[in-house]
Amino acid sequence: MSSIKKIKITVSVTTDLITDQRVFKICNSLHENGYEILLVGRKKNDSMPMDERPYKTHRFHLWFEKGPLFYAQYNLYLFFYVLFHKADILLANDLDTLLPNYLVSKIKGVPLAYDNHEYFTGVPELIKRPRIQKIWKSIENWIFPKLTYIYTDNFAKRSLFVNEFKQPVEVVMNVPILQETLLDSKYKLKDIENKFILIYQGTGINVERGTEELTLAMQYLDERFLLLFVGSGDVIDVLKALVKEHALESRVRFIPKVPHHILKQYTMQAHLGLTVDKPISENYIYSFPNKVFDYVHAGVPVLASRLQEVERIMNLYGIGTFVESYEPKHIADRIQWIYDNPTEYAAWKENLSHAAKEINWNEQEKVLLSIYQRIKEENNI
Repeated sequence: MSSIKKIKITVSVTTDLITDQRVFKICNSLHENGYEILLVGRKKNDSMPMDERPYKTHRFHLWFEKGPLFYAQYNLYLFFYVLFHKADILLANDLDTLLPNYLVSKIKGVPLAYDNHEYFTGVPELIKRPRIQKIWKSIENWIFPKLTYIYTDNFAKRSLFVNEFKQPVEVVMNVPILQETLLDSKYKLKDIENKFILIYQGTGINVERGTEELTLAMQYLDERFLLLFVGSGDVIDVLKALVKEHALESRVRFIPKVPHHILKQYTMQAHLGLTVDKPISENYIYSFPNKVFDYVHAGVPVLASRLQEVERIMNLYGIGTFVESYEPKHIADRIQWIYDNPTEYAAWKENLSHAAKEINWNEQEKVLLSIYQRIKEENNI
């Protein structure tokens, strides 16, 4: 008796796969619904060992870890890898994997899905390098209008892409799975009795995210407050230097990046989740930081900067408040106000439960599967 043939999807991304929550959820959902997944990424010098997945994974070992040489080598490796591996559907994550996937899709005649969840040409690193930015923009302008199956992670970004490229774009929000998580005692923070814990988490603790100002804000708060950074990024060493310079060791702690299921163990112990990206680039302006949804599902109210999509969601559900400037003293005053207003805080806590029930992966998965069902039907797969 012959078995039903599984549809093969090759998924590519430039991350090291371990901490990429969106790709993890998408691959799991597709796998659980009968697709055969091959996930391709890269292994960095500081990457954690690959965790066990129910589908195949492959990570390139590259000579370079960032900059133009990294992207050139990665795209070359990816082109030949995808070319010589059988797939019924290709899935490119963001602009930095799009070119090799597009070329292979044309050579082999297979449909290409594009998960464009970063406004790549608007990231600060490219804005500072206009010649490199122009190269990426030319690739985007050439390929994007030719694509049929495109989705992104929020409605502000969808409007941006639709207005720019006049192509239909769907939205698959990057939200957590709705599930109850119990605190594991081995991850319980030490010496936190009577502490009001502030958390800033993520794998991109980089420039212009407001983290320097958050650190300096701790000068204006007393020992009842503890700021916890969990994750990695370009400015971690800068933040550690600020902590030392201003003698804030008792008020600021650092925890290296951890897999997402462990990250939630730390998030759950916080009283206030922080996200204070600065609107310095289109990528930041139109983004919705994953950490906000992580805070929601951990039951942690949010203090945020007024980015378009963040403000929309927070006002819709009433789950926190905003900073109006990036001055450390102002940030400290907002944190102190939250601490001094338990009635307002309790209302946010109650609203978080309602928000989590409406904004979760269980609902977004339905949108995702409908996209791939359409790909199957329109391509007779």
